Amino acid sequence: MSLSTTIETPAGKYEQPLGLFINNEWVKGAEGKTFETINPSNEKVITSVHEATEKDVDIAVKAARAAFEGVWHTVTPSERGRKLTKLADLFEQHIETLASIESLDNGKSLTMAKVDVTNAAGCLRYYGGWADKIHGQTIDTNPETLSYTRHEPIGVCGQIIPWNFPLLMWSWKIGPAVASGNTVVMKTAEQTPLSALYACKLIVEAGFPPGVINMLSGFGRTAGAALSSHMDIDKIAFTGSTMVGRSIMQAAAKSNLKKVTLELGGKSPNIVFDDADIDNAISWANFGIFFNHGQCCCAGSRLLVQEGIYDKFVARFKERAAANKLGDPFAADTFQGPQVSQLQFDRIMEYINHGKNEGATVALGGDRHGKEGYFIQPTVFTDVTHDMKIAQEEIFGPVITVQKFKDEADAIKIGNSTSYGLAAAVHTKNVNTAIRVSNALKAGTVWINSYNLISYQAPFGGFKTSGLGRELGSYALENYTQVKTVHYRLGDALFG
Repeated sequence: MSLSTTIETPAGKYEQPLGLFINNEWVKGAEGKTFETINPSNEKVITSVHEATEKDVDIAVKAARAAFEGVWHTVTPSERGRKLTKLADLFEQHIETLASIESLDNGKSLTMAKVDVTNAAGCLRYYGGWADKIHGQTIDTNPETLSYTRHEPIGVCGQIIPWNFPLLMWSWKIGPAVASGNTVVMKTAEQTPLSALYACKLIVEAGFPPGVINMLSGFGRTAGAALSSHMDIDKIAFTGSTMVGRSIMQAAAKSNLKKVTLELGGKSPNIVFDDADIDNAISWANFGIFFNHGQCCCAGSRLLVQEGIYDKFVARFKERAAANKLGDPFAADTFQGPQVSQLQFDRIMEYINHGKNEGATVALGGDRHGKEGYFIQPTVFTDVTHDMKIAQEEIFGPVITVQKFKDEADAIKIGNSTSYGLAAAVHTKNVNTAIRVSNALKAGTVWINSYNLISYQAPFGGFKTSGLGRELGSYALENYTQVKTVHYRLGDALFG
């Protein structure tokens, strides 16, 4: 099999890399394996890519280690920043192609994919600006000692990204790691390898030395497991399910006790009080769950509505959800495309059947949309109790549960009633209510009178089983540096 192929999308043709990207070169997998990637809109094969196995992980880690201890070690922080900024510029120049690949391989609407690429470029540029501003402190300990700290790169970083926001997660991981002076071996999700591979063409054009960023297409059970347990990887970063996050943490502990950051699942409450602006709350609630087809870790999948407006709100929310345009991701008016894979489609439908069997009412949707592709109707469950499976477990699809609450204390109790703590939202016109409830919710991000507004300047991460560490903002840099304290004795007196 070749290392590239020409692919045609509704937006045009482009040349797609298919190999593993190691040391700035496209190579075949060591074991000669390949796997198919599927168009979720029509269930047809797009192409096949080369598969990374444990041998390829080892080759990539050696390349990353050589780069870290060699040429990358001599590149100044300012130059690292310029390379990231150049990469951001290239993302913007290639926005049409990158967005088209995302829509083809992932199924998200082209409009949303362009937003993702724009935000990915912004994230890379943001961390390009941070590269020469990472520094320590001088500490006044005593007159005869100069004490200072250095924030040094950790080393070789293994990174595993999910399929729901391929390029966005690519930038979230690579930006702070590279800005801090580390080198990277990244494994993409097996469902969506194509856009990350195309982005590697831009890495070369941006001037990154060989071995600084290495990209592997492969499966979690092989390549992902090899990254997590590799003895020469100094840090592992993962975005995905809580179950897989646990296994990665165990592998890191059993190997070389590598540093770990995890951005995991969520079951986020979206709380609407009686005094909320109903039109505004309905709009954000709709966006909060059906954005990206519900395939969003911080999706507002639990809608909690105060009893005084419950009936009116639910009726109007159903109307708004029913108006969402499902269909071809390349159509200009499409809001919701297909789920990413047959496996994900089946998992979501299984949860929908669980909800029906548990006694919840399907107020809207609850079935497949169309005859071709992995499309699922926007689904709204009412008559839901917080002990039901659909109210406790992450569905990761266009499915929302609606629950009634009595007062502020009741909203907080229900909001905190799952094992997750990634995000939440509060809709109210009362500032005191907004602050009290947001302070009481056990979540890493709380939106007030909005939802899903994420900025690369602000930290993002979870409480409880939703993860460890923070992505984005200056906080992410802490995940990719280690602090060294230096004590320089100035005096001449001998000890003792």
